[in-house]
Amino acid sequence: MNKTLVYLSLSSLVFVPLVAAQNSSAGSPSNQPVLPYTPSLDLTSMDKSIDPCVDLYHYSCGEWQKKNPIPPDQTSWSVYGKLYQDNLNFLRGILEQAALGGNRHDAVTREIGDFYAACMDEAGAEKRGLSAVQPDLDRVARLKSTKEMAPLVAPLQLMHGGSILFAAGSTQDPDNSEQVIAELDQGGLGLPDRDYYTNDDAKSKETRERYLQHIQKVFELMGDSSDAAKRNAKTVMLMETALAKASLTRVERRDPYKLKHKMEVTELKQLAPNFDWQIYYSESKYPEFKILNVDTPDFFKEVNARLAAEPIENWKIYLRYHVVDSSSPYLSSNFVQENFDFYRKYLRGAKEMQPRWKRCVRYTDNNLGDALGQAYVAKVFSPERKQSTSDMVRRIEDAMEQRIRQLDWMSPETKEQALAKLHGIRNKIGYPDKWRDYSSVRIVRDDFAGDIERAAEFESHRQIDKIGKPVDHGEWRIPPTTVDAYYDPQMNDINFPAGVLQPPLYDAKMDDAP
Repeated sequence: MNKTLVYLSLSSLVFVPLVAAQNSSAGSPSNQPVLPYTPSLDLTSMDKSIDPCVDLYHYSCGEWQKKNPIPPDQTSWSVYGKLYQDNLNFLRGILEQAALGGNRHDAVTREIGDFYAACMDEAGAEKRGLSAVQPDLDRVARLKSTKEMAPLVAPLQLMHGGSILFAAGSTQDPDNSEQVIAELDQGGLGLPDRDYYTNDDAKSKETRERYLQHIQKVFELMGDSSDAAKRNAKTVMLMETALAKASLTRVERRDPYKLKHKMEVTELKQLAPNFDWQIYYSESKYPEFKILNVDTPDFFKEVNARLAAEPIENWKIYLRYHVVDSSSPYLSSNFVQENFDFYRKYLRGAKEMQPRWKRCVRYTDNNLGDALGQAYVAKVFSPERKQSTSDMVRRIEDAMEQRIRQLDWMSPETKEQALAKLHGIRNKIGYPDKWRDYSSVRIVRDDFAGDIERAAEFESHRQIDKIGKPVDHGEWRIPPTTVDAYYDPQMNDINFPAGVLQPPLYDAKMDDAP
């Protein structure tokens, strides 16, 4: 049983994130969805048959564990997972009402309703099959030389992200946290981390073999013969392994100085001259810029070497796979099942696939988070609750300031630094003051895979458009529906979305502490 303990320690200005497990149970929402009330202190969760001096943990929550085994479609379960489940059912009710199409004049209702309806159209997905991504595959098929890689990779990345060769976008300037600059980073892998490709332990070797089988299966689902699919899988694996070996480890990436490599575009062209950066940035519609941060220069040296060494047919094989693999969750059931079998069942241990409605709620939240969040907070988190919660946080900060000033072990200079950081914290409570506008995203009820691509392209351009501009401290990086919270050290802000400000984690019905 995975139980996640969370606390906010303002005394150290560190927030330990809530790890929100995804939910499990089905159940049909009513026409008017209601979030169930779970008391913050539930005595029935205690196992009083246990001596607390011997086992305090099971004494405090042993009965809860007995009543809440890990659901078969989950890899872990906790109080936060249960709250997420309740939230998911509530969001399902909102989306099912919106999908009925009774309020076509309200943009938010129309957007989330059409997106959810498109996702729930399983029969349509079966009928379309691979044709949903055929335009992208046709682009790959027309590739004739590595000189054409840049204008091809550009649109594919906008729609499929960092699984296409490398990751790109925008980031805070490492020398000026108030400014946004362009960024390049390692990517292009199908496994979660570079160590899966490089470690020699038995489990890593087994995972690589299973991944090879997965790649082969994806090619077979695309229509390749078994022999051709097996050859293609080996090609993809070899190319990804070369990229993985040139990638930084997770431990290395924890050091921000290892990721700081600012350079001019002319230097980037010298670093990787076999990729046409000018065309790439033009096709991706980047604004004019001179300086960018290349997080992993050695990785791009390897990309440059691969572009020179690999025949064009190998690149076509690699790109075909990544286009389809990244889209598999949104295609027909054979692709969806294969994606689940490897990524969720084998890699993460899930026993069952989540029902379609759960996946569709999650996809809507991931792609139209502010639109769904707007409908959500209108029902569960009023402006008055946002104000009262914000007032509570301010009182906590006031108390912390008093304690810092009274500390006898802290030097005056250190106190000033601590107070400066405390006073600089931005508190994001409930929901953003300004909602994201999705009106430019074309959402079609009979083209879910296309809706996903267009939503991804919208988000890619939104990130790209930040380049050269000041950091927007009012922007939220997670939707208000999220059952999680976190402290962002780069932005120095604390984020409590409405989704986590629900019982039993936060109970607005309870009296304020004196």
